[in-house]
Amino acid sequence: MDYTMKISSSPHIRDKETTTNIMGKVIVALMPATIFGVYNFGIDALVTIIITVLSCVVFEAGYQKMFGLKVTIKDLSAVLTGLLLALNLPPDVPFWLPIIGSFFAIIVVKQLFGGLGQNFMNPALGARCFLLISFTGRMTTFTYDAVTTATPLAELKAGESVDVLSMAIGTIPGTIGETSAIALIFGGLFLIVTKVIDFKIPIFYIGSFAIFIVIYSLAMDRGFDLTFLLAHLFGGGLMLGAFFMATDYVTSPITPMGRIIFGLLLGLLTFLFRIYGGSAEGVSYAIIIGNLLVPLIERVTVPKSFGKGAVKHE
Repeated sequence: MDYTMKISSSPHIRDKETTTNIMGKVIVALMPATIFGVYNFGIDALVTIIITVLSCVVFEAGYQKMFGLKVTIKDLSAVLTGLLLALNLPPDVPFWLPIIGSFFAIIVVKQLFGGLGQNFMNPALGARCFLLISFTGRMTTFTYDAVTTATPLAELKAGESVDVLSMAIGTIPGTIGETSAIALIFGGLFLIVTKVIDFKIPIFYIGSFAIFIVIYSLAMDRGFDLTFLLAHLFGGGLMLGAFFMATDYVTSPITPMGRIIFGLLLGLLTFLFRIYGGSAEGVSYAIIIGNLLVPLIERVTVPKSFGKGAVKHE
């Protein structure tokens, strides 16, 4: 019998899942929200999705060929980044805007930091925040049924009433992929059941955010306002962010306790940005800030080595 020990560098845990399989499952999980977005907003949404996905793939392949790197577009990570970015855009943006966003996501956030697995923030969200800062007016103007109107969360923040059922179904103005909470929840549950993502981050994110909203309602003498709570849960891309972007393997904690803390932090930040910030949104910036704090969260939640910390008895 051969007792020779085989020594190799990390990672030491092997799994049959490949990057392509994982990315493919996430893309499949996004299909309900994508299809509904195209149905809801029409041909403009489809064109925006196609331009964004193709731009991400072209930028990734072009950068890797330019610098003599292995072209990895077959792993579908660039496709997924493009799809996520597109779902975070208004449906009728000019063609050049998703191209700029794709360049920022793939080149600036991903490739310049070493490619897949090395980016310090979610590329799609990083690009969305960049576009929000650079082209605020265009990114916050929404047209629905040929009428330029505010999103339900903006109306809620202004003290107006909203239709919670329409927000759950998705027949409201907003970005392409954030409007249908039902479609996003369905896709998120698919990822949990197939074990692509861990349930801790989305559950603690959504749960803590809901608790903060309830506490705020009680503190403002509104009582338990179910409509106010559901409007915040169904609106503003919370489900899209919680299930599909906060759970990004690269930019979320790997420790079990770290994932819980991460989810709680995102719930708190989203609450603060939405209620006390100038914008009715908050999910994108909450996740980006959370991404930057992941190394610290992992440092304080890493399990102790076996035998470490034991009390020495003399």
